Amino acid sequence: MEVAKITTKGQLTIPVDIRRKMNLKDGDKVIFLEQDGRYYIENASLVSITRAQEAFAGEAERLGLKDEQDVVDMIKEVRRTRREKR
Repeated sequence: MEVAKITTKGQLTIPVDIRRKMNLKDGDKVIFLEQDGRYYIENASLVSITRAQEAFAGEAERLGLKDEQDVVDMIKEVRRTRREKR
């Protein structure tokens, strides 16, 4: 268990062992989550990536994308279509 002290400005220092385990570097942001009356601190970047992955889950299959080349081809088609509209 680690303990951190809150300053008069409401700041706290996350202990180095926890920063390492959470893969936090200088300038990173953290997010505070509440669940069932408990609060959790998470690496904001990782939470964002996870939520984006969840939002896009199933989209590749829906669009008929089977591999990386399908994605590259789709991007080329979108770019071509945009150029033609200009």
